[in-house]
Amino acid sequence: MSTSTTPFSEVILASSSQTRKDLMNRLGLEYRCISLNINESPQAEIHADDLAKRLAFEKAQVIAKDHPDAIVIGSDQVAWREHAPQDFIGKPLSVENAIQQLQANSGQNVYFSTALSVQHLASGFEQTLVEHYHVKFRVLSLAEIKRYVEKDQPLHCAGSFKCESLGISLFEHMIGQDQTTLMGMPMIQLCEILRKFGIQLP
Repeated sequence: MSTSTTPFSEVILASSSQTRKDLMNRLGLEYRCISLNINESPQAEIHADDLAKRLAFEKAQVIAKDHPDAIVIGSDQVAWREHAPQDFIGKPLSVENAIQQLQANSGQNVYFSTALSVQHLASGFEQTLVEHYHVKFRVLSLAEIKRYVEKDQPLHCAGSFKCESLGISLFEHMIGQDQTTLMGMPMIQLCEILRKFGIQLP
């Protein structure tokens, strides 16, 4: 298949995440979002990469089946602490859990496996990949953690922080090739894939 000549009707982001919408908006493309609920619990995965890839693939696949002519983009992120890629750090969903996560992250290296799946069912195109990023947290006091959680409300973010806002103040350093990987969707890789479909970026 030559994706550069493959017609498509639209671009769909299989997500309701505001951060991923903000990342897509950087590209200046017309797209729409379709949110969906899938079971994000591990299914015998023993590494964060495997869980992130499966979830990203399933998110895109569900939407692609209903919209075979669309380019469908799915993404998912799983966090884990150094030497423990099988101990996944999920979304805290509550203030109490966010405080506990950040207490556990204090002074630690935390790694992020961020998967991207792009599917165009009509042509049989599917590419799923995983990118990595990691951050070293400062040693955080409980007062700092509580102030941060109150101000940024990172309750739907793996690792309990938003690096695009006040979360940047929690780190000693950040290591990775593409900061958008840490934010939840690897945009350099996404742009490369979209260009295969003849989408001009820039």
